[in-house]
Order: sequence, then C-alpha cells, then structure tokens
Amino acid sequence: MAKKIYDLSQKLGIDTQFWPFYPPFEAKYFKRKPEHGVNAQYIQTSNHIGTHLDAPHHFVTAGITVEKIPLEWLYGPGVIVDLRDALDDLDVYTPKMIEDRVEVREGDILVLNTGWHRFAPDGAEPDEERYILRHPGAHPDMVKWLLDKKIRLWCVDAVSTDHPMNLPIGRFLGKGTFGQCDKVRKICEEKFGGKEGVDKLFPDDHYQLTHNALFRHNCIHAENLGGDDMDAPEIQNKRLTIGCFPWKFEGGEAAFCRMVAFLDR
Repeated sequence: MAKKIYDLSQKLGIDTQFWPFYPPFEAKYFKRKPEHGVNAQYIQTSNHIGTHLDAPHHFVTAGITVEKIPLEWLYGPGVIVDLRDALDDLDVYTPKMIEDRVEVREGDILVLNTGWHRFAPDGAEPDEERYILRHPGAHPDMVKWLLDKKIRLWCVDAVSTDHPMNLPIGRFLGKGTFGQCDKVRKICEEKFGGKEGVDKLFPDDHYQLTHNALFRHNCIHAENLGGDDMDAPEIQNKRLTIGCFPWKFEGGEAAFCRMVAFLDR
C-alpha cells in the first residue's frame, strides 16, 4: 500500500535556535564556483540544535553512542499525540493526557505535538524567548509510564523533553544578570501553587529528569521536531509509521536527524 510521507523536522541553519550555553550553528563557504569550479561549505556546531536525536551516551558514560542504536528503535509503529489544546506556557504533560487522546501500545515510537514548534525560528509564530524559556515539559509520572510501555524512542517539538524548572532555564540561567530563571520560577509559582508547589513538582533531584532517569534504560528521545507537516490534521492522534534518521555518527552522543511519519493512503 502506498504511503504519504510527512516531514516532522525543523530547518537547520544559522537562525536555528541553539541550547543555552552551547555553541551555535555556523556555516560558511570555503570554495565558490567562480574561483574553484565548485561550491563547498564548512559547518561548526554542537549536536544539540535543530531536530536531533540524543543517544544514551549523552548522559551515561558507558551508554551506547549513535552508531550503535539499533535501527529497530528508530523505525516502526507509533503515534502522534496532539496536545496543543491542553498546553500553555510552562505547563506539564502527563500520561493521562496522552492516553485520553490515542492508544499507545508497548514499544511504540511516541511523538508529542505540544504546539511549541510554532515559536521556533522557522515556525508560524517565531518567538525565541517563548520557545526556549517557557516550553511545556514532562510531568514526573512520564518516566515510569514510558518505561512500563517499553518505549525506546519518544519525541517532542520543544527544545527539551524536560520542563524548564528541571533545566538550567529555571534553575540558574541568567542568575544575577538577566534573571531568566527568576522569571520562569515566578510564572511557575503562580501556576503550580507557590514555592511549595514548585518545590514538590520539581525537586532538586529531578534535575534533567527525563535525561538522567531514562537514558540509563535505553529510552531515548528526539527534540526540536517541527516543520510545516507537524500540524497536518490527518496525522493528529493517529497510529502510523514513524522514522528517525540520524547520521551514523561513530562515538556520537547525539546527532542531527530527519523525523518522518508515514501514513497509509
């Protein structure tokens, strides 16, 4: 049966938003056709920019690297879950929110459409600060649920799977200078029941929770999904085939990837 293909990837270029404290994407020509008879480019970048896949080695010293990830983890049946109607600045998403929308089976590839891709530089409503500082993130219950579901790969259209309060963004970004972390915490305290509520939902030992708790179990993720096809109505809350195609990076702790969905016509 013929399949329609959907590109769930952001464009990658010098305007692509990069992770705080990481180097940006740089590209330049080192040969041009009038002089050398050919156009050739050179890039310098971190791996954590644009649509990319994190390997366990990103957080686990002995964890597998990109080239050792089994292809079976990166291609197969899965679901795209449309959470756009449920999420606003700094919200959390939960297993219940996902299962209320679509059936998730053991071993599925899981793609969450939070709607945050629209604030990426190539999105419909570009807003760098909102994209980086106020994206939604995983509720702590997501960790056990993902492991119980035996999910190897889950993916989000935000800059991180973790909530900003479990990241440098909400803990120390701009501390003593621009104060981004203080602004994020203030919004969260208003949303989650004051300081006590925030401390309970985002305790100190949950720093980078989904990275630290899941990579050791070979539950990996892709971040910064997006593109024009991400909101296609016919793929929302549907079962379909999903593929993640990173380059075969020997020793890589992460790699750029192309995220693709395949729907039977």
